[in-house]
Amino acid sequence: MAVKTLFDKIWDNHIVKTVNAGPDVLYIDKHFIHEVTSPQAFAGLEKRKIAVARPDQTIATADHNVPTKDQHLPIKDALSRKQVETLTKNCERHGVNLYGLNHPYQGIVHVIGPELGITQPGLTIVCGDSHTSTHGAFGAIAFGIGTSEVEQVLATQCILQPKPKKMRITIKGDLVKGVEAKDLILYIISKLSTSGGNGYFVEYAGSAIESLSMEGRMTVCNMSIEMGARGGLIAPDQTTFDYLQGREFAPKGKDFEKSKKEWLQLRTDEGAVFDKEITFDASDITPMITYGTNPGMGIKIADAIPSEKSFEDDSEKSTFIKSLDYMGLQSSEKLLGKPVDYVFIGSCTNARIEDLRTVAEIVAGKQKATNIKAFIVPGSKQVEKQAIKEGLDKVFEASGFELRQPGCSACLGMNEDKIPKGAYCVSTSNRNFEGRQGPGSRTFLASPQTAAATALTGVITDISRLN
Repeated sequence: MAVKTLFDKIWDNHIVKTVNAGPDVLYIDKHFIHEVTSPQAFAGLEKRKIAVARPDQTIATADHNVPTKDQHLPIKDALSRKQVETLTKNCERHGVNLYGLNHPYQGIVHVIGPELGITQPGLTIVCGDSHTSTHGAFGAIAFGIGTSEVEQVLATQCILQPKPKKMRITIKGDLVKGVEAKDLILYIISKLSTSGGNGYFVEYAGSAIESLSMEGRMTVCNMSIEMGARGGLIAPDQTTFDYLQGREFAPKGKDFEKSKKEWLQLRTDEGAVFDKEITFDASDITPMITYGTNPGMGIKIADAIPSEKSFEDDSEKSTFIKSLDYMGLQSSEKLLGKPVDYVFIGSCTNARIEDLRTVAEIVAGKQKATNIKAFIVPGSKQVEKQAIKEGLDKVFEASGFELRQPGCSACLGMNEDKIPKGAYCVSTSNRNFEGRQGPGSRTFLASPQTAAATALTGVITDISRLN
């Protein structure tokens, strides 16, 4: 029997048909949809008088456009309200299960899938959202698709997809104190650039990866797309099984034990070949922060912004200069101690209960700086409920932080949560493009620990130096 990578095992097991000299017809196990990329897809079905092929395998939620305050009231923004209402009508018409506003399971699509046990090892998962790669943390092939492909999956439960090349990134050794999964992935992207993963599906391996919690693994896989990769995945292990056991839609009892035996086979075989192998030493990773306008422009938080002279390629140098101009920064400048205006803790990258616990532990008994507006947006109603149960809401309130209701919030500014023009925000989200958090907003990407420390001091702060 031929040796295979984890990716090959899952992909090959889902091929319905191989097109000669073309893409594969791939069966999709789970299809997540939300209010932004599904309306046109449903309209296409209506136009062709086609029903949803597998409504039982389609899961819908409202997340991008929803407000994070007063969710019991009608949505004020007309476009956002229309998109959410359209999703509701489409799901009712086609028998799709919807976790809409105020449903106990509502939340960011890439948070609710794992926490409900819908996301499981060995599955193929798609969504009209690039950060679908998050679900790969469970040993699944998960990737974002376009609106026309959303329609394709709704109509057939299959997708035409060329098979990506395979890359393995191994992180050897142990992460040092104060370094989180977010630092790890920002470090990788800073080394490989935003195009370093183009054409590849990445498997993450090594002792540093194995030591991560499921929340940490989701953070790593979530940002695989930011280095150009089609997605990322991690082999399931006991950490995966412990997380899934008892979840609402995970197998129960004997079925769970049976599934666990199958999931244990989802590992890369000894001797399996990758198209590219990259290894990093965990001891070299420190708290990270971005300085520019793409996630690849990252530095160790104690380092200075690069000099123009470090860029030999004219195109890269031009992008660098343009980014610094937008951010109001100088080459060779240090970010430590730089005042900021906002701290946003949330998004599908860092809005899980573990993230909120981490922040609460840092800010408990302390007060945020007066120059900072800090808000925390849980990734789901379940995260919000758990945070309140544990009293984290009281910790945040006492420290001057605002705990809001679930949604994508200031990650992408498609809702009311926007960062004002010219203002600086330390954000736990995944992208720092120009205007991403609002027209003219300036974003530094960082870990929840760094964000919390910055909120307390009012300036960009190295968590390891926080008293």
